Amino acid sequence: MLMFTALDWLVLFAYLLLSLAIGLWVSRGNKNLKEYMFGGGSMPWVAVGISLIATSVSATTFLGAPADVFGDDMTFLMFQIGALISIFVVGYVFIPRFRTSGISSAYELFEVRFGSKSVRRLAAVFYSLHLLLRTGILLYGPSLVLAQILHIDLKLAIIVSAAIAIFYTWFGGIKAVIWTDVMQFVVFFGGGVLVLLIIANQVGGFGEMATLASEAGKTRWWNASMDVSDARTLISAGFAYAILEIAIRGCDQQFVQRYLSCKDVKAANRSSILSMVLGCAVSILFYWVGAALFVFYKKAQVAVLPEGLGQNDVFPYFIVNALPSGVTGLIVAAICAAAMSSLSGAINSLSNTSERDFLGWDESAGMGGLKRAKIWTVIWGVLGVFFALFAATQQGSLLKNALFFTGLFTGPLLGMFLLAFFVKGLKSWQVIAAVLCGMASLVLIQGIPAFGVPAVFEKIFSWPWMPFISMTTTIVVALVVNFVANLVCAKHK
Repeated sequence: MLMFTALDWLVLFAYLLLSLAIGLWVSRGNKNLKEYMFGGGSMPWVAVGISLIATSVSATTFLGAPADVFGDDMTFLMFQIGALISIFVVGYVFIPRFRTSGISSAYELFEVRFGSKSVRRLAAVFYSLHLLLRTGILLYGPSLVLAQILHIDLKLAIIVSAAIAIFYTWFGGIKAVIWTDVMQFVVFFGGGVLVLLIIANQVGGFGEMATLASEAGKTRWWNASMDVSDARTLISAGFAYAILEIAIRGCDQQFVQRYLSCKDVKAANRSSILSMVLGCAVSILFYWVGAALFVFYKKAQVAVLPEGLGQNDVFPYFIVNALPSGVTGLIVAAICAAAMSSLSGAINSLSNTSERDFLGWDESAGMGGLKRAKIWTVIWGVLGVFFALFAATQQGSLLKNALFFTGLFTGPLLGMFLLAFFVKGLKSWQVIAAVLCGMASLVLIQGIPAFGVPAVFEKIFSWPWMPFISMTTTIVVALVVNFVANLVCAKHK
């Protein structure tokens, strides 16, 4: 078994130092809260587009996508159909309204539209809980792999990668997040390309690798079935998943904050389109890495896997045992890059949500607001570490829990935005009641995995349908309650 060499450590430390240097460098221009949170509203759309996808893909993509194809096939590539649909919806419906409404937080729109701080704060609470849980899991997953590869304690891996991300985000704000995201994406994507080149070279070239992968069924990506109980079908992965993409791209403060950091609507839409194109490229690349790993170990049998090694451990095993010295360090740096990108974007947007939505301060607060925003950055970063450490103690399926909370919060949030955009006359209490019903609908279908609560209607819908169900329930209940309330009012007049 090969070890993590001195050259690998050198490459890894060089990357981490470069991340810190970028954070310190861009912090020079942060003179107020607007600069810290939105880069003065003049960030290049290309950089913003790369940052959007760098924040989205996370280390789960780097490690999870290859594992998925190694054990199954490429049918989740149909997610890109949902991503394409979401780009059109977000570009025509969400971005123009965000840019022209004068808001500085996604959830400020609810106060403007419904005339209530309670709805705005409820949405901010939902978002914060969802992102904190997601961040904890996204930090825990790659740290588990890093601990195995580097032979260090899991808690140390979590704390070190988090500390670096917190440090450069604290110094540089959104500018540091965006520019480190650009560097991290290059390392992340380049690492995947390098792995693919190395494997192809050892199995007889790309043509031979593609032929063997196809023979093994690993290149299958299309399933036109309309079975809603299967996540790997066109109706689920292609169309139901579009709702989740719209919810993330249209309602997530991380995305909205980046749209507002561009100079205008056109630039924001260009960044959104670029992120979708790059996201498709990333998915194709890392699914092919999974197919290549299968060919390497199972078809061409260049090397043999240890007995009992799970599919999630194949890529980490390959990184340590099959890559040249120095390249291993680069790939580990790519895993760090993806983890830190997820954390830095999350804590910066949560800092903005804390300042704007919970406390109600704005850029007129000057340096005082900037100092508070930096304090929030540290607080949310520490909470992210806490949730990652908590995830490490859980025995159940982290993925199942993460999917439950994603549907629980993102679906109702999307429903709230659509109601705010298109339905007039709604009262804040009607919206809140509808949101609670939307959340309850998921409990009926999924139960509560984290607490072992069983579902009433189990195994009818696959996981991509969860945000669709909670969103639809939220909208329908809001319309029905509003209609009944109007009837009652009309009867008493």
